[in-house]
Amino acid sequence: MLALTGVGGIAQAQDADPNLARNLAATCATCHGTNGHSQKGMDSLAGEPAEKLMEKLADFRSGDKPATIMHQIVKGYTDEQLSLISDWFAAQK
Repeated sequence: MLALTGVGGIAQAQDADPNLARNLAATCATCHGTNGHSQKGMDSLAGEPAEKLMEKLADFRSGDKPATIMHQIVKGYTDEQLSLISDWFAAQK
């Protein structure tokens, strides 16, 4: 019973953090630019449809899309976190 309460508390803490998606997406800035606006020849993520981003991430995870590092990075996130990140980038102009 206690374990279930703890898990619910974690989920509530994540839901209560209004900056969670932004904070998760910030890890992408080194390659994809601040707020997803790439300056280095990498793909810009800002304004891309979330569904398209999720498809690319799934392809990196499965190995269907060639990558230098994304296939490793994407495996460090849950599907829910990737969805938050994709939605956040999709909302950027």
